[in-house]
Amino acid sequence: MAQRPKKGSNDDWQHPHDRDARITKMKDGSTHLAHKLEHAVDMDSGAVVAVTVQEATGGDGKSLQATVAEADNNLEQVSDGTQEGGQLREVVLDRGYHSNAALVYLQQHGIRSYVAEPNRGRRRWKQQREAQQATYANRRRIRGERGKRLQRKRGELLERTFAHCLESGAMRRVHLRQRHNILKRMLIHVWAFNLSLIMRRSFGYGTPRGLASALSRLLVCGRHHLQRICHHLRRMIQILILTRSAQPSLTGTALAGRCFATGC
Repeated sequence: MAQRPKKGSNDDWQHPHDRDARITKMKDGSTHLAHKLEHAVDMDSGAVVAVTVQEATGGDGKSLQATVAEADNNLEQVSDGTQEGGQLREVVLDRGYHSNAALVYLQQHGIRSYVAEPNRGRRRWKQQREAQQATYANRRRIRGERGKRLQRKRGELLERTFAHCLESGAMRRVHLRQRHNILKRMLIHVWAFNLSLIMRRSFGYGTPRGLASALSRLLVCGRHHLQRICHHLRRMIQILILTRSAQPSLTGTALAGRCFATGC
């Protein structure tokens, strides 16, 4: 009896209840049935404008088109309609997305790319004129000061969304099947993340727990000040009562002074 090799192949095996899942090696070295999650984040507000769940074994260059199309569609829906053409003008990506197909796709759709370029050495561009132009244009942009600044900001904003949704939100392991179900679950998480940005902008607190804590502190502080005001009011009332009882009537005093002044 031949021993079964200790490995799985996506070509030979599929999950009977989740045919979209793929056997994938995770970042920690473990192997799981997985899906690939992509976020598109607005560089000005930090809000997530698109979420896609795709095949885990597909490269970043292949999954880029679906995410870019989804982001452009969502931005079109929330725009005021004053801008002609697509709403997406620039994209900032890490080096995993650097490929001829991805750069040509972005150039054809009029999107300026800022994709970090891996060190591939000297390349041959025979019969690849369009890919050569797109690669050189992207290289010129990422070497500028603006390109470097955008790459730093990308690492800050984009990784924050994954930290909130996957780590703090415990969505690194999803106990769901079928890609559309996972996408619904991720949309709820992303909606909560965007809501936290609105809360932080409006109230200064990005979580309901933080807002509740601030309100409780505000109530305690308000109650303390109200007690002090009531105490001062009671003291003032007591002083007025004591002063009125110790002095003669105000009408008699006024008449007596007037008669003395006129010589009566």
